[in-house]
Amino acid sequence: MSKFPVGRPGKEPPDMTEGFVQGFGKRPFQREVCAVTSAMVGTLMLVTLFYYSDDLSTSDNKLQIDIRNYECHMLSSVRESSKIDPIPRCERNISVEQIQNFSSLPTNIKDLLYYRHCRHFPMLLDVPNKCGGANASSDVFLLLVIKSSAVNYDRREVLRKTWAKERLSNGVWIRRIFISGTMGTGYEKKRLNQLLKLEQSKYNDIIQWDFKDTFYNLTLKQMLFLEWMERNCPQAHFLFNGDDDVFANTDNMVMYLQNFERKGGRKHLFAGHLIYNVGPIRSPQSKYYVPEQLYESKLYPAYCGGGGFLLSGYTASVIYANSHSIPILPIDDVYMGMCLARAGFKPEHHLGVRTAGLHVPGKNVDEFDPCFFKEMLLVHRMLSGEMYTLWHRIHDPDLRCAPLNFRL
Repeated sequence: MSKFPVGRPGKEPPDMTEGFVQGFGKRPFQREVCAVTSAMVGTLMLVTLFYYSDDLSTSDNKLQIDIRNYECHMLSSVRESSKIDPIPRCERNISVEQIQNFSSLPTNIKDLLYYRHCRHFPMLLDVPNKCGGANASSDVFLLLVIKSSAVNYDRREVLRKTWAKERLSNGVWIRRIFISGTMGTGYEKKRLNQLLKLEQSKYNDIIQWDFKDTFYNLTLKQMLFLEWMERNCPQAHFLFNGDDDVFANTDNMVMYLQNFERKGGRKHLFAGHLIYNVGPIRSPQSKYYVPEQLYESKLYPAYCGGGGFLLSGYTASVIYANSHSIPILPIDDVYMGMCLARAGFKPEHHLGVRTAGLHVPGKNVDEFDPCFFKEMLLVHRMLSGEMYTLWHRIHDPDLRCAPLNFRL
């Protein structure tokens, strides 16, 4: 902080760098000293060249090579550190206007159809070494992939201090990534982007792409992440994929996944709150509206609720590989189910995953009793304060839980 804040009277200290920044033109004495010094340096250089010309000539080539190598190294370092490759702007596909009844569709559906083919967007923030590099990513046992919009700062802060804290759990590593797009326009967009940059400088845990972070772009966000994973973290054992307003008992997740791995026999895993025998909602007023122009069938394949699910790294790569031939559907959890079905895989139900919430019977019961959550893997959804308190309550060493006399 300045010794003399703005608005406070006082004499500022002299600028000791003035002569170096602005030159020597203001001070005659300095000009004379500089001239003498230059002459002495020049004479010394001539003497050195005279006596050591042989040594310099033999090392000249080596010096030039070293400089070239250094310049190449610096250039490659800059290229390596800048992971944002120029991506051509994706133009809208006007041929979709020929789709039957296109003009009668809501604007958000029209926009989706116009840009449905766009699968690549510039990266604004990246963490390419989150997993220690592609070849070392097998050290990551559980990678937490958390969907988070820029405005949700308070949620991210609570997660970093609770269930999403990067740590060793039962001898294996848990790592964390938040995935995000952009929000707002103009100054609002700049402010929110700056917020994420500030967080990134402190935590190094955000991947952000330059696309509008909306509900209808959740599937795009998922596919962009899977592309990132193929490049930077292909050997991670397992992933948790979910929202930033869920309560996740990540220590329980690790134990469940370690048990799955010990059993061996299969590489595929996709577990959560299983949803099946449901189809698209055709009402335009619904948030989940999917017209026939986007999805003709009356039935979705089985899928797990998008609030949160667990999958193996192998299954993640299979989903990404199959996504290339399946047009984007705005409901991201359904789209995951579509990719699984294309690969001949099925999702499975886990009783510890409650993306529809935990329903506690009775009015005289604390719905946030830690004993209800201690054995769960995931419950959706919670406010940040509720999540912070619950995390510490279930990890209280003095917590004692009696057997429940009812079913949650």
